[in-house]
Amino acid sequence: MDDDLATARAVRSGVLRLARRLRGARSAHALSPAKVGVLGYLFRHGTGSPGEIAAADGQRPQALTKVFAELEAEELITRAPNENDGRGAVLALTGRGRTALLADMRERDEWLATALDELTETEAGLLRLAAPLLERLADQTAPRPSEREHAEEDA
Repeated sequence: MDDDLATARAVRSGVLRLARRLRGARSAHALSPAKVGVLGYLFRHGTGSPGEIAAADGQRPQALTKVFAELEAEELITRAPNENDGRGAVLALTGRGRTALLADMRERDEWLATALDELTETEAGLLRLAAPLLERLADQTAPRPSEREHAEEDA
């Protein structure tokens, strides 16, 4: 367990520091992180309800209401009635939204590619192997420590 915690700390530290560096590599006119999150979700999933998009980011839909409205006003997303639920909406990425997201991603990818050039071939190879593992970790739905404690108390 101690080795797992040490590994967890090292991965968390590295991922957080890299995320900060990538945010810093973005230009002044880049999309906000919240907008990138919404556009990225729609890029990966095609469409989504405000609730689905917010839940994927660990937020409530109300927290993203302004972001959704801005993206729609900028014609980066469209909003249509949900055919299965007349009260709900379905959001989708527009061609303009896709272009904006890809340009934003390209800025960060170029910075990272330059940084990767500083690594040895072995180090770069290890990162190529680790990248899909980081994706899998990001997709994990393991309960938070506080949720685990409540589950144990209820058992």
